[in-house]
Amino acid sequence: MDSNGTAFPVQLYIYDLSRGMARQLSPIMLGKQLDGIWHTSIVVYGDEFFFGGVGISSCPPGGTMLGPPDTVVELGNTEVTEEIFMDYLSSLGETTYRGERYRLFEHNCNTFTNEVAQFLTGMKIPSYITDLPSEVLSTPFGQVLRPILDSIHIAPPGGNVINSQNNHS
Repeated sequence: MDSNGTAFPVQLYIYDLSRGMARQLSPIMLGKQLDGIWHTSIVVYGDEFFFGGVGISSCPPGGTMLGPPDTVVELGNTEVTEEIFMDYLSSLGETTYRGERYRLFEHNCNTFTNEVAQFLTGMKIPSYITDLPSEVLSTPFGQVLRPILDSIHIAPPGGNVINSQNNHS
């Protein structure tokens, strides 16, 4: 906790990677309505933090190739200091959120932001975001597409990798 009792605002940035196409095509392709294909990040201490195929990255808010978010959700405030947060991210980047651990359906940017949001504020991100993979996979077309989609690693360009290590295993 900050010795001055300072609280830092925490925001969830939500981007629709489909740019509206999911809303139009999902009823035809999946037989159900999806409002978007969601990429999320956490904004705190003046930076945007996200997880993708290269690991945990940061940039100025809205500074990836995705541009400004489609939606901003205020998650509340945190008393966790920036130093403690960066240590926490470094630890996550060495273990749970290394780039090679990225999986589009099970371990993605939304998994990361949900965990970080809970660490900072005790709040989860909206369930319509975290439930999206199971919604897609519950459809016959989602099952057919799974092998192709599993090979996709999303890493929006424009960020700085928090904990890049040389992988000599």
